[in-house]
Amino acid sequence: MKYNQLGDSNLQVSEICLGTMTFGQQNTLEEAKEQLDYATSQGVNFIDTAEMYPVPGKAETQGKTEAYIGEWLVNQQRDKLIIATKVAGPTSRMSWIRGANNRLDRRNIEQAIDDSLQRLKTDYVDLYQIHWPDRYVPLFGQPPYDPKNERETIPIAEQLEVFGDLVKAGKIRYLGLSNETSWGVCEFCHWADQLNLPKVVSIQNAYSLVNRIFEIDLAEASYRHKVGLLPYSPLAFGFLTGKYLHSIPENSRVALFEGFGQRYNKPNQREAIERYVQIAQKYNITPAQLALAFVRSRWFVDSTIIGATTMEQLKENLRSTEITLSPEILQEIDAVHARYPNPTP
Repeated sequence: MKYNQLGDSNLQVSEICLGTMTFGQQNTLEEAKEQLDYATSQGVNFIDTAEMYPVPGKAETQGKTEAYIGEWLVNQQRDKLIIATKVAGPTSRMSWIRGANNRLDRRNIEQAIDDSLQRLKTDYVDLYQIHWPDRYVPLFGQPPYDPKNERETIPIAEQLEVFGDLVKAGKIRYLGLSNETSWGVCEFCHWADQLNLPKVVSIQNAYSLVNRIFEIDLAEASYRHKVGLLPYSPLAFGFLTGKYLHSIPENSRVALFEGFGQRYNKPNQREAIERYVQIAQKYNITPAQLALAFVRSRWFVDSTIIGATTMEQLKENLRSTEITLSPEILQEIDAVHARYPNPTP
């Protein structure tokens, strides 16, 4: 397992990060512990979760993922692991998380971190991420930005002041963003510099063979501000494995949760994925390993977040670290991308 510096922090993170959003919904506590044990035995030291997990978000399961990790974490050597979690931004769809006024203000942030620490059974988290912005931005494949949707927001400088106090209190080590824009990255870095407050070191956005929009301008912001990408959905919700090309497998997330695949059911998605699967078959690797090896090869990626519901999936995903894509394979990938650019942004 290779380890990379996370942004300009002093954290050395494994090139694969174990995502956990299925723990507590599709995976039992015993299955979660098995995944965590196996991943760490293979050199993974980076575990990502969120206060709203598991997904899909429900009042009766919210917080279970962190609680499952906490049950495992108490028996581990804490200082050998890098634990990342997230504070939920404002949303009317999950009023069970601190009520309808779930803004990124001091009260909500402080309660969020305290609740997460209690569930995780730890005194601190290494990386605390804003799950989505307090302000209006298009999220999860929504239509393009429209100023008419602007709403009142907590100023970024005010948010940073709270996170600064949490760093001083020893509850968090570093701050990260998620589902953020280039403007947001630059504003967070600007105000941190101006006010001598904690600078963000990472951004967790979707990135995959069928969604490379990070490369357009976020990559520049990442480079200039030393903010590393932690790509989520590198398999595009499983679509890049090819398993949905001919049918919807029983017990898959698309089968279990109505509407979950809408972000990926878009024009040219199928055509692009068929061609990526063909490239994988040509070079005798699995489509999942091709997709993960591609994401891992990008210069702006510090750690690739994988998620699995079975041990077989987890082992296959981890074996992708043994694969280095040749210039010929990368050229073929870019040829498909040129023909079908970003079908599922």
